[in-house]
Amino acid sequence: MSAEEIVWVFNGPNGRFPSGVFPDRAAAEAWIARGSLSGTLTAYPLGVGVYEWAVGKGYFKVKQDSHRSPEFVQDFSTASLQHCHYESGRNMEAEDNPEARYSATGD
Repeated sequence: MSAEEIVWVFNGPNGRFPSGVFPDRAAAEAWIARGSLSGTLTAYPLGVGVYEWAVGKGYFKVKQDSHRSPEFVQDFSTASLQHCHYESGRNMEAEDNPEARYSATGD
């Protein structure tokens, strides 16, 4: 997702809605660390829905008509978006591999 404009969205493990949206990963990680927060930080493309993004990138193939329904599209998510998991303010991927903190998951 390097050429696209993105925002970083943080969701707590039990949250129904995001608890933070940031213009860059560094600001998000500083906020997560400061609050000792747990959850997932995900990079979302601006100006396009995740469903359209995944279909356009070839990460998701529409195989049945129900995959085009509003119910499917409104609940769609994909692990192909760049994301990181945090526990008590720490990036869990970086715990085992210091380089993971800066590696991209997805595109």
